[in-house]
Amino acid sequence: MVIIWFAKKNYGQNHFGCRLFNEYKYHITMEQPIAMNTLSQILEKLRLKGKDNELKISDHGKMQSKSLGKIYKPEDLTIVKTYRFEGDSDPADNSVLYLVEDQDKNIGYILDAYGIYSDNDGPSFDDFLKKIPTENRDEQELFS
Repeated sequence: MVIIWFAKKNYGQNHFGCRLFNEYKYHITMEQPIAMNTLSQILEKLRLKGKDNELKISDHGKMQSKSLGKIYKPEDLTIVKTYRFEGDSDPADNSVLYLVEDQDKNIGYILDAYGIYSDNDGPSFDDFLKKIPTENRDEQELFS
């Protein structure tokens, strides 16, 4: 976000006692985005933006969002951002967060753990993910 502010500077009085001002001074500052380094920080940011729609694989091999009441095929979604988290001491902390967008521009997420700690049994989850098109977007675009 760009913030622009300006000020007039009083630089004295003329010989009639009138205040004299120089021209407007414009200052442009960039508001720095807050770094999101943990899974909980990103999930909280999604919640605050009303984009905390979790998608889970259904028994029928499709992704389902209970909060949106929708069922998706891979071609209905686009992965717009991927986050990988690796635990320092516990391999069970290794996870991937996929931010996805549907054709109606709704943002949601798919959460999975790495390897043997995965919550999704069988090949259907991996096969589904491989079929979703990917488009890497900037965080500021996603969270604005």
